[in-house]
Amino acid sequence: MDKWLLNPPVAFLIVFVFFLILGLLLSRLSYRSKKEPAPGSGKPYACGEDIQDHLSQPDYSQFFPFAFYFTIAHVATLMVTTVPAETIETLIIALVYIGALTVGLFILLRR
Repeated sequence: MDKWLLNPPVAFLIVFVFFLILGLLLSRLSYRSKKEPAPGSGKPYACGEDIQDHLSQPDYSQFFPFAFYFTIAHVATLMVTTVPAETIETLIIALVYIGALTVGLFILLRR
């Protein structure tokens, strides 16, 4: 059996060429308008409203602290569960790391 076909770059090229050919063949089935596009078809649409002067703009100022909190919490959990406890040096480094993460969380979520 040819093992060079299982090489990742060769497999990637084979799949890429396959989907390129498939995309070109299926593009013939796609709907294309024969006439010019409508004058407003390139503008953003928000339920029939003009969104240039729209008052609804999301505020992410409260989202990012919680996103950082969950990121730090997951990294801390990963650190606790994957550090081997056989040697005291790695356990001390992990505990210092968890302590620094705890201080960082208190600083992040202080009001």
